[in-house]
Amino acid sequence: MSTRMRFTTWRPLATAAITLLVAAFLTPAAAHGAPRESRPVYSYENAVREAVWVDTGLDGDSDGKTDRVAVDIVRPREPAAQGRKVPVIMDASPYYSCCGRGNDSQRKTYDAAGNVVQMPLFYDNYFVPRGYAFVGVDLAGTNRSDGCVDVGGRSDIQSAKAVVDWLNGRARAYTTRTGVTTAEAGWTNGRTGMIGKSWDGTIANGVAATGVKGLRTIVPIAAISSWYDYYFAQGAPLYDSGPDWLSDYVDSPEARARCAAVQRRLVDEAPRTGDLTPLWTERDYVEDARKVKASVFLVHGLQDLNVRTKHLGQWWDALAKNGVERKIWLSQTGHVDPFDFRRAAWVDTLHRWFDHELLGYDNGIDRAPMADIERHPDRWVTSAVWPPHGTRTATLRPSTGVAPGVGTLGLRKGTGTAVFTDDPRLDETEWAAQIDTPTPGKAGFVTGPLTRDLRLSGSSQVTVTATPTTATAHLSAVLVDLGPDTVRDYAASGEGISTLTDRTCWGASSTGDSACFRETAARTADVGRTVVSRGWADLGTYADPGKGVPLTPGRAYTLTLDLAATDHVVPAGHRLALIVAGTDRDLIDPPADTPTLTLDLSRTSARVPFVGGADAFARATSAAAPAAPGDRSPDGLRTPHRTHRIP
Repeated sequence: MSTRMRFTTWRPLATAAITLLVAAFLTPAAAHGAPRESRPVYSYENAVREAVWVDTGLDGDSDGKTDRVAVDIVRPREPAAQGRKVPVIMDASPYYSCCGRGNDSQRKTYDAAGNVVQMPLFYDNYFVPRGYAFVGVDLAGTNRSDGCVDVGGRSDIQSAKAVVDWLNGRARAYTTRTGVTTAEAGWTNGRTGMIGKSWDGTIANGVAATGVKGLRTIVPIAAISSWYDYYFAQGAPLYDSGPDWLSDYVDSPEARARCAAVQRRLVDEAPRTGDLTPLWTERDYVEDARKVKASVFLVHGLQDLNVRTKHLGQWWDALAKNGVERKIWLSQTGHVDPFDFRRAAWVDTLHRWFDHELLGYDNGIDRAPMADIERHPDRWVTSAVWPPHGTRTATLRPSTGVAPGVGTLGLRKGTGTAVFTDDPRLDETEWAAQIDTPTPGKAGFVTGPLTRDLRLSGSSQVTVTATPTTATAHLSAVLVDLGPDTVRDYAASGEGISTLTDRTCWGASSTGDSACFRETAARTADVGRTVVSRGWADLGTYADPGKGVPLTPGRAYTLTLDLAATDHVVPAGHRLALIVAGTDRDLIDPPADTPTLTLDLSRTSARVPFVGGADAFARATSAAAPAAPGDRSPDGLRTPHRTHRIP
């Protein structure tokens, strides 16, 4: 994207003749040499705006008719007049009517003919003048679509897959919701890229996992890769509600009246026990990563406590295993869109990505570093690949220290035991704040101050052998960087950003659809400790991660907890801590009982991916002196208070 276009609204050219003339000079056929960047040569004001209803082939609401999903289209008028076809950028969402999209919570608006006037977000404003069509799909059961929301299941995914099929001539669409006049997509070459944040990005993951032809790339932002892992962590409930609440939240009024059977299934087949049922298996896209043919540009906040980074870690690893072309951005934010934490760079990078993946331009983005990582607020670094070359897993061992519950963390096998009692009133930040003090609610293990920087990159695992006093028990494992820093305040409203009053413009505006959005700035906090990664589990899933069983008090059980993916540098002078405890307040629900647990430290360990592996850890902890307890550095951030989170 040219610099002069970044902060100004593009103005439509005065006449169609001028538009066609400029387009002729900038099309691949007329340009001197291969193009490297699509340019805003088409009129946004005069773009074609139309709606079609695509037949999904499903009857989710059991009314005896196959469901049709509403598809709103904004596309440049000039290419079709010139006999040329355009690629498609698609965002399939349940939020276009009920809740809005983006930091400004924009909804679709329509004219008297039922054609879209305002399409949320900047995608249509920016990309339509550059020769792309933008397609906004209402998931089944939402806004103007038939059917029912089934929260990541067959209906959700087919809502968008059917549209990709229609764009490639394999499905049928109609000009109205109930009529018989069909609509063709002769204006597109079928090359489709899907994008979206949260639930929208989740749909992109799910459609890619079908292997549908014509889907060339997806850009999932803070997206779910397995819906079971959205609601549970190895059997431990993460929320006090299930997918039925979420379905009801986004259903259109008409869908609520006709979708009682779907709602009942979302209750009956998703028990709060945390058992892995066929309903959850259907909503696990990681298992189908081998089918993905599209490239993936993944974006996630490392402190996202809504869609936690376990989703990115397991999805990324599965894509890597299957040789999928990948790119990744990792921010310090919570559940935030990159348009709101790194706007100019995001629009430029996304532009280059779609130009390369959908237009075939050789602009070098495929040779750029794979990963961009926010190391400090608004300070980014890159990695040629992610995790970086030389990243290897080191096995860290907790051991007893000079005081009960205040232990050491190193490479040698641990000895002794540690005892704690679950206290649902406490959270990870309170455990970390008292890391150097014996407290009954946690067991902590700490290195001495590091002599050099130590980088963690990827997903960790913590294996514990624990003996409970009760028939139920939940466990938390947390990695903490102990030392002062300035970070994005992900626990505050905005999850790391503040919204300003000034607006900047990204593309062309029209009557009813402005390309100008409120600016943001990093919201920061000075902290004395930073939670780097976390994981939770129900100890009752020790034998089968898909099914919990009652525990026998006094018996030892061994369980491995998966910790969320991260990329974090623990600086020299800081310490690295492992904390094992019970309920992490506001992040998992407590068990039925209040157990005391005894850890066998000889059979407890953490497998942590370090750049440089165990050797790097050994060098960073060599000659490290114990830190003086009770430092007066600032507190860490509070865990955000839990409300009904929506993806």
